[in-house]
Amino acid sequence: MRDILRFEPLYQERVWGGRALETALGRKLPDAKGPIGESWEIVDRPEAQSVVRDGPLKGETLRDVIQQSCADIMGPKWDVAKPFPILVKWLDCRERLSLQVHPPAEVAGELKGEPKTENWYIAHTAADARLIVGLKKGVTRQQFEKAIADNTLENCVHSFRVAAGDSILVHSGQIHAIDAGNLILEIQQNSDTTYRVYDWGRVGLDGKPRQMHVEQSLKSIDWDDFEPAPVRGAPTSGVIADCREFRIRRVVLGQGERYTVASGEQPRLLSVVSGTVRAGTDNGSASRAPFGQVLERGENVLLPYAGSFAFVAESTAILLVTENFA
Repeated sequence: MRDILRFEPLYQERVWGGRALETALGRKLPDAKGPIGESWEIVDRPEAQSVVRDGPLKGETLRDVIQQSCADIMGPKWDVAKPFPILVKWLDCRERLSLQVHPPAEVAGELKGEPKTENWYIAHTAADARLIVGLKKGVTRQQFEKAIADNTLENCVHSFRVAAGDSILVHSGQIHAIDAGNLILEIQQNSDTTYRVYDWGRVGLDGKPRQMHVEQSLKSIDWDDFEPAPVRGAPTSGVIADCREFRIRRVVLGQGERYTVASGEQPRLLSVVSGTVRAGTDNGSASRAPFGQVLERGENVLLPYAGSFAFVAESTAILLVTENFA
């Protein structure tokens, strides 16, 4: 299997969501009773499976594809029983998300959860929208616990403004929340463990207060994590996130410029966060694309280990390339 793999999105209702995936990315969202907060773009979990959108493997799940063509997709050293290690989501945050934390690896087992390090890329944002990541300098666990009781937690956490093109790596153990008005591409470890410590007095879609996980949160928070800085948007290519779990490179292409991927190196994910590119095999020409593929803003695809590819920008385009996860 040496073709680009595109998948059907899995839309999730969330109390804090909206319809920006429709208005900003041109998606056709399903009719739903509640707001759509997340689109799971690439996922390999027992409760959620990406399904191939087109091509010879149309209708196959990501798990089936890996089991059938493991060496081609992931490389000859990949354990076929191991889940795909990255989960890619679009987040439409019309309202502020809960203040939450994901457990670091050293406590996740004790709490029967999964660690989750994630990167947020800001694709669009409302004026004065913010992110919350980390503690304010000097805040202690004792002060934090008192603020929970006093409903003053906002005074303990680090908040900063963001603009389109900014990004930040959020490690397991970092307290965080996304403010209202952000459209974000989240690239994360394959995990779905979230501990909410505070929800701003909000109720869920059922009209009841959402479940909190205060004890688990207090065990998970990194109490030495103060005021991390985002990576600000720039019109140049470069690494925007590099951690044990993955690396993300921003690739900026002018009209007609090419980005190529050689076969036999590693599997990669490619996300189009701005502009449009044409996809072809890396044979010196991108005039012919497999399945006539044009990748538009918002698309996320898997580039198999065995494939070689070329992407040519139809206008100025920004790609995120996720690698070093295998």
